[in-house]
Amino acid sequence: MAAPDVCPPPEAFELTVETLIIGAGACGMVAALAAHEAGQDVLLIEADAVPTGSTALSAGLIPAAGTKFQASAQIDDTPALFARDIQAKAHDENDADLVDAMARTAGPVIEWLADTHGLPFSLVTDFDYPGHSRRRMHGLPTRSGRELIDALRARVEALDIPLICNRRATRLFAAGSHLSGAQLAVPDGSIETIGCDRLILACNGFGGNRAMVSKHMSEIDNAVWFGHDGNRGEAITWGEALGAKTRHLGAYQGHGNVAHPHGILITWATVTEGGIQVNTDGARFWNEAQGYSEAARAVLSQPGGIAWVIFDARIAGIARQFEDFKNAESQGAVIRDETLVGLAEKTGLPTGALRRSIADIPANGTDAFGRTWHLPALAPPFCAVKVTGALFHTQGGLEVDPATAKVRMTSGGAFENLYAAGGAACGVSGSGDSGYLSGNGLLAAVTLGFIAGHG
Repeated sequence: MAAPDVCPPPEAFELTVETLIIGAGACGMVAALAAHEAGQDVLLIEADAVPTGSTALSAGLIPAAGTKFQASAQIDDTPALFARDIQAKAHDENDADLVDAMARTAGPVIEWLADTHGLPFSLVTDFDYPGHSRRRMHGLPTRSGRELIDALRARVEALDIPLICNRRATRLFAAGSHLSGAQLAVPDGSIETIGCDRLILACNGFGGNRAMVSKHMSEIDNAVWFGHDGNRGEAITWGEALGAKTRHLGAYQGHGNVAHPHGILITWATVTEGGIQVNTDGARFWNEAQGYSEAARAVLSQPGGIAWVIFDARIAGIARQFEDFKNAESQGAVIRDETLVGLAEKTGLPTGALRRSIADIPANGTDAFGRTWHLPALAPPFCAVKVTGALFHTQGGLEVDPATAKVRMTSGGAFENLYAAGGAACGVSGSGDSGYLSGNGLLAAVTLGFIAGHG
């Protein structure tokens, strides 16, 4: 593929629409549903043969505060509290207005998707995610991003919103602060030009572009790439050529609990419900309660970039609500034994060190790493999964106006009709990896997609 570029508009376009959306992940499809609801003539384009994106590789969970789902579970939560949790995790490095906009919008979007579009959301009520002071994760029944993508696609198709796949945007047409359309590459080598009144970039970040990852986040460039290979950074490249503002390009979501070599995400509930991570010497090496994004670097710093997550059958029962965990079990990634001696033999971990790592967990109190314990002690039968660190998606991107999702210009103000959402826009995870609060990726996707779609 030729490098994405920006050119003056042609004399004529082959097709013109009101709203052109580049990228059909969760962000693009939410934007399409919102634009359609606003009465716009919409065209959604996707580079892949079918919509998947990074969403399909995730657990598909979206954090939202003050929803009817929380009310049914008697959980008292507000957007203001949600916003405080986001900022606390990100050390107040975020644009406060952007955080507030996302926190206020998330609940209405979840209920809109449920009530208007029939997506069967429910609240995760049986475990907590690090950094969230309330249980506010909403997901579909299988807790699978693939289910979320398929449900959104079904709604797009049911409403006859045009979705064209196998079309990768390679060029944007612009004159000053006005975007006129895009050029698309077709599999047969030909090109198509689409004119538009509004252009929404929903093409995610740049985690699949190893050169950009090395440039902006070299500390994670040796991690497994667990996102979608189509995340090549076109939005950033176009934005820089157009004179758009970018922010926090070193921010990303990592994950330190990806089964190795199976490449399956192991839910962090295996840790938050009382599990631990040990290295190949059988020793714990950090405070796992900090979060799964930071866990990527922590695990990669261990011998061989490998760790083992150790938990028990009680925790496995909680984790089993996730389709990914059930897949890991079926593929033999989850090792079980009635005794620690047997588990050590099966995993190759030193028995004495493994025993000490578990024995050193206080019944109620704080351990040597600063982790506070209040859950039941690990008990037989025991479980283990070999894991490594991974890069899931980038969190920095184009700076947008929180009220409109219009892209801001380095010269001041915003573009007339260029919008960015999801991974194409700067999210609310601060400047690195430790600022990522669980669900921040899909939070930015659905809220900014909704705001941009409504225009």
